[in-house]
Amino acid sequence: MGAQLRVYKRRIQAVTATKKITKAMEMIAASRIVKAQRKVAASMPYATELTRAVTAVATGSNTNHPLTTEVEAPARAAVLLLTSDRGLAGGYSSNAIKAAERLRERLAAEGKEVDTYIVGRKGVAYYGFRERKVTESWTGFTDSPEYSDAKKIAAPLIESIQKDTAEGGVDELHIVFTEFVSMMTQNAVDGRMLPLSLDAVTSAADAEGTEKSGTKDEILPLFDFEPSAEDVLDALLPRYVESRIYNALLQAAASEHAARRRAMKSATDNAGDLIKSLSRLANAARQAEITQEISEIVGGAGALADASAGSDK
Repeated sequence: MGAQLRVYKRRIQAVTATKKITKAMEMIAASRIVKAQRKVAASMPYATELTRAVTAVATGSNTNHPLTTEVEAPARAAVLLLTSDRGLAGGYSSNAIKAAERLRERLAAEGKEVDTYIVGRKGVAYYGFRERKVTESWTGFTDSPEYSDAKKIAAPLIESIQKDTAEGGVDELHIVFTEFVSMMTQNAVDGRMLPLSLDAVTSAADAEGTEKSGTKDEILPLFDFEPSAEDVLDALLPRYVESRIYNALLQAAASEHAARRRAMKSATDNAGDLIKSLSRLANAARQAEITQEISEIVGGAGALADASAGSDK
């Protein structure tokens, strides 16, 4: 009984130490969510105005720019997958990876080759373990991304879509990331960034403009482009891709912190329940040990009394 009681006490100490760690991680993640949300909100005005500018150039000119022109028979697509560098975030990375797998299967069913670009050690480890080819990867900044990180990611993607497929280029650019909806809800989503869908951009600009002005019937101004609309698109569209990637990185970071906070809270609660259960078992073992000791003392006293009575006779 004494050995069993020591085992329970050691387990209680170990679980208590784990509970302190998970509680600290929960509090850290909760504090970082607020900062990540502020960054997402701060990036929205730039992304909104840039979207409107791209819409104005694309709809106000007859230029067939390679970044806004649909390829008749696309043969290759690039997929950018955003995962985390660290674990202990529940199903955050696995959900994003599953969404990327579904997108990959859909593109393959359409007869397109897929080049994979990955952000985050979890995604890199997943593809590396399965010996799948990764065109390029980036790690080390998923929990606190900067705009310079988005530019670093966007550069090879823009270069690849500007190349011909015969030279190793791609016809489409897709992104898979985790959208931050609320503290309790984060959804893994995928979307096509390039070629730019003018209908989607226009509807997004209308929705953002309606939210700001409260009206849908907004008259767009007429523009003259110098030196040319194509040159303006050359300058704007890379910035558009960078802003989309940056916004996705920020939302993914907020989602990662929210998922980690939720996972650590669940771990802390489970640790508390386990401590209660082990404490009950330890108390039962201690009571059993005390009862056994009392029984042995009573039995010994009874034996001594019997022996003393026999000697008297």
